[in-house]
Amino acid sequence: MSESPPTLRVETTETSPILRTLEVEIDADRVRKAYDRAYRDLAKGARIKGFRPGKAPRSVLERVYGASLAEDIERQLVGETLHEAVEQSGVEPVAEPAVESNAPTPGEPFRYVARVEVRPPIELPTLVGLPATRPSVVVEDEEVEGELASLQERRATTVDAEEGTAAENGSALVVDYVGRIDGEAFEGGTSEGATIELGSGRLVPGFEDQLLGAVAGEERQVSITFPDDYPSEDVKGKDAVFDVKVVGVKRREKPALDDEFAKSLGDEFESLDALRERIRKDLVDGRERQAKSEARRTLMDALIERTEFDAPPGMVDRRLHQRLSMAYEQLKGGMGEAELEAQVRQWREQWRPDAEREVRESLLLEAVAEDQQLEVSDESLDARVEEMAAEQGMAAARLRQSYEERGLIEALRSQMREESALEFLLDGAKVEETTAT
Repeated sequence: MSESPPTLRVETTETSPILRTLEVEIDADRVRKAYDRAYRDLAKGARIKGFRPGKAPRSVLERVYGASLAEDIERQLVGETLHEAVEQSGVEPVAEPAVESNAPTPGEPFRYVARVEVRPPIELPTLVGLPATRPSVVVEDEEVEGELASLQERRATTVDAEEGTAAENGSALVVDYVGRIDGEAFEGGTSEGATIELGSGRLVPGFEDQLLGAVAGEERQVSITFPDDYPSEDVKGKDAVFDVKVVGVKRREKPALDDEFAKSLGDEFESLDALRERIRKDLVDGRERQAKSEARRTLMDALIERTEFDAPPGMVDRRLHQRLSMAYEQLKGGMGEAELEAQVRQWREQWRPDAEREVRESLLLEAVAEDQQLEVSDESLDARVEEMAAEQGMAAARLRQSYEERGLIEALRSQMREESALEFLLDGAKVEETTAT
């Protein structure tokens, strides 16, 4: 029994190192069957004046629905065959192909053009001895003491100041006030039992300064001018006078820096010295991460400078879209829709260079992994999933199932492969240690 002739023919042309042009032809018989099927389906529900439902002849349906149906069949034929055409061409796309086509004609072959972006060929330079810089990691005793003082400040409590204590920067005043503009009280300008921290800068400029030196029970009059950019349209740019009664003056009381203070921060701290050591370790660990990030960045700078290739625009667009979508979801609800859309448009231009950089790095690291035959074993992948699951406080099997359902397992493997390629480059790099600024 002879095989049926192919209904799809594909001719592939290398348009550029990152672009392949696929000229696709679908034979006339397949086009005819698509039209026949479409008109049969249409006839079942079409209501044409003068004909009973389902009884209108095809010639009438063609006259009424022909143009719109041709567009539907065009989309259908492209959708049915594009994946098949790409597979037949042997091309591996890195972005959704761009398709150009016209409406098909019954009884004639249907042709369309698909432009497919592919990974660029990359000729790697010598990978050993690439230059990089890494800031030295130093933590001074003064920095540890500074962090300790910040902890002490955050643990401070607010207590009533001694009677007659004059308020100073850092004091917390409990006040009642009434604000007036042109002698009339205004909305939002009156409060009872409000707490004001002097020196915090949270109030309209000048308000806090005029309460310095006040004592409990004192009444003062505070005059201010609302800034021109004040959020409330009713008061912006206007002069206001506040009658303020100081109900109480409070001060912040810091705990003593001793072993008991350290123990209050967690069972793992048996003494103040143990707390100091943890602070030092955290500072060192943070700076080690920063130093490694700087070494990675400068190393990739060197590799990019030595390797010429075009980044496929579709890959850049996809990476940019991912970043914008994440930012949009984080900000949605926090600002107006029009304002958010304007911000996203601004970011689209600002972030494109970063998105292109990320694509270049990814392509280079993948090329390095291929060059060095670096692979990620199933055991290593399982270990990473278990590590991630432990960090998230969930079962490894559940996390893996979630990744598999979303098609992310291979993306994780690819990420780990890139990490291995980067470690290979760092191991062989000529790293210059610099003084941190």
